[in-house]
Amino acid sequence: MAVPALTPHSDPPRSVPLREARTRFSQLVALAELTDAVTVVTRDGDPRPVAAIVPAAAARSGAQARADADRLSAVTAGWARRLDEQHRRSSQRHAAELGAVRAALAEVWAELDRRVVPGSDPALSRLRAAHADLLTD
Repeated sequence: MAVPALTPHSDPPRSVPLREARTRFSQLVALAELTDAVTVVTRDGDPRPVAAIVPAAAARSGAQARADADRLSAVTAGWARRLDEQHRRSSQRHAAELGAVRAALAEVWAELDRRVVPGSDPALSRLRAAHADLLTD
């Protein structure tokens, strides 16, 4: 038995009128089996497709497609839950770290106020104002 081609065709599907498809049906089926080629069948004189001859692996029933979609939906929902949980944990860690940084800065400002008279150093005053702006955001 022949093995189908491993590389998918990027060529557009071949279009064949119904009358020709009836006479060459065995050839078109063999072509689909051996080369994974898709043949679109049209009505005689009408270019719109009415059917297709495709490799068996490409043909999927509606039930199979729905089952695949349901499975994909379940997997996606599971990953969404995991990502939401990870985001929640990350937010909690971030809030804890931010609280520790704020507490450390408050200690630094308290120590600076004990050592330097407030308003005596313009650079320190600018830093205090910038820090106050950050805390309000």
